[in-house]
Amino acid sequence: MKRYLLFVAILTSFNVVAQNRMTPELLWKVKRVSALGISKDKQYLVYKVSTPDVGNNSFNSSKYYVNITKGEVRPINNPDSLLSDPTLSADGKFKLSDESVKIKNIIGSDIYPDLPKSNAYVFESLNNRHWDTWEDGAFDHVFLTEVKNPSNKIDLLKNEPYDCPTKPFGGSEDYVWSADGKTVVYVTKKKFGTEYAISTNTDLYAYDVASGKTSNLTEGMMGYDINPSFNQFNQLAWMSMRRDGYEADKQDLYVWNGVSKMNLTAQRDDIHVEGYKWSDDGKKIFFYAPIDGTLQLFEVSYPGLTKMMPMIRQITKGNFDINGIVGQSGNQIIVSRTDMNHAPELYAVNIDDGSMNQLTHANDDFYNNIQLSKIEKRMVKTSDNKKMLCWVIYPPGFDPNKKYPTLLYCQGGP
Repeated sequence: MKRYLLFVAILTSFNVVAQNRMTPELLWKVKRVSALGISKDKQYLVYKVSTPDVGNNSFNSSKYYVNITKGEVRPINNPDSLLSDPTLSADGKFKLSDESVKIKNIIGSDIYPDLPKSNAYVFESLNNRHWDTWEDGAFDHVFLTEVKNPSNKIDLLKNEPYDCPTKPFGGSEDYVWSADGKTVVYVTKKKFGTEYAISTNTDLYAYDVASGKTSNLTEGMMGYDINPSFNQFNQLAWMSMRRDGYEADKQDLYVWNGVSKMNLTAQRDDIHVEGYKWSDDGKKIFFYAPIDGTLQLFEVSYPGLTKMMPMIRQITKGNFDINGIVGQSGNQIIVSRTDMNHAPELYAVNIDDGSMNQLTHANDDFYNNIQLSKIEKRMVKTSDNKKMLCWVIYPPGFDPNKKYPTLLYCQGGP
């Protein structure tokens, strides 16, 4: 009996040690948290939790909503009952969607109908493939559909060999309604072949629902123009890079009021906007951008037609990343936050002082059963007498009296 108890004690001790350090196998047990939106009454955050299923090479997902003020969490089967539908026009008459449309004959069976089994691809120029996806002659197009008469369906890029959503990262954020529901603004790069492959010049196009006419809102702006979004005053914001062919250029935040364009972040050379949301009152924009090796939340005022300069204020500070903005609920901004020890969870940020309240706790039990790493930020003097930021990540249970193998990781880029 004593031997048995000793064996159980040793085995239990071994399991605790084995489970208290991160391993590749444990990493696949981390749940993925993603926001679906804020409820219409601004009281609830709706989100999804996806759990990896390694055996089936898939994810099992569940949806929840949490009271932003009280923190109460409940499951929900129909999140659309709480959320507004951004694909509907303001009057509810039309709906936006996207689907793949065959435009070019690329596959052998398309070019030679008498050879129906031919699966060869015939290219006469670039762009023949983007990473691991071959161009097959089909392009994603935006469609405008009348809700009461679904057969009345208009392809906004009819017969055009261009994509919206854009490839490879574009999604439903690439096309939006104006606040008055009279205009659809969408993102595309109207270039084909080699010209497409070497250019980063996407533009914002406005489709007038009444006339059916399309105009280029960013003509002459030569870099990426992406992520259009309207406030309630029909003022359009988007992110823009300046130079064509330079995909790592500084990304600024622009607003167009129907008369003139304004660069809200031109004043700061160190600001590269990675994502944003209009404030509920439509008078400022919240965005996140890299600073000191982290991603932090900022706000910038939009002065409109006044002669005032846009004012930028950093809201959050700390050794973490704000990597997504869900929206505003009163005096709080709901964001996704992660750090070097934790997967993304959703937080409420106080706009005034940057204090944060964690709303989702999908992985609390997981992290309570493993040791976390100590993280240090260091500034190193370079050979040209400048300061370079370095992160030092210690192994869990680090003992300064011991020697450890070390991995030096150098991040490249501009």
